[in-house]
Amino acid sequence: MSKKAKAKPKAAMKNHAASSIVWFEIPADSPERAKKFYGSLFGWNIKLFPGMTEYWHIDTGGGDDTPDGGMIARKHPGQPITNYVSVKSVTKSMAKVEKLGGKVCMSKTAVPQMGYFAICQDTENNTFALWEMNASAK
Repeated sequence: MSKKAKAKPKAAMKNHAASSIVWFEIPADSPERAKKFYGSLFGWNIKLFPGMTEYWHIDTGGGDDTPDGGMIARKHPGQPITNYVSVKSVTKSMAKVEKLGGKVCMSKTAVPQMGYFAICQDTENNTFALWEMNASAK
């Protein structure tokens, strides 16, 4: 496997200050059409994520301080763009979401060798994701 194929998105690798947006995910009815749109509009480089068949890495080209993102096939009508927010502990943050009146929609899930995420909903019905860096995630 080439060094490039092993590369992980810079936003997912770099340590960020707690509570900053470190990744975003765009759902698309037609990923090919969306790739063309965002590539032409912003100059983003969008390629299939190494080792995956239906997940594309969006390289925004903004350097280490600008988050990259992913593109997925839309799972349900009205599925929004999801922002991933860095936290020290997904487990503790999920509990805090619920204590503050929000909802955990998808519990803590591992992204092997990268970290953990959970999908949540705020009190205004907006979804977002919590992201915890952890190279030991399985």
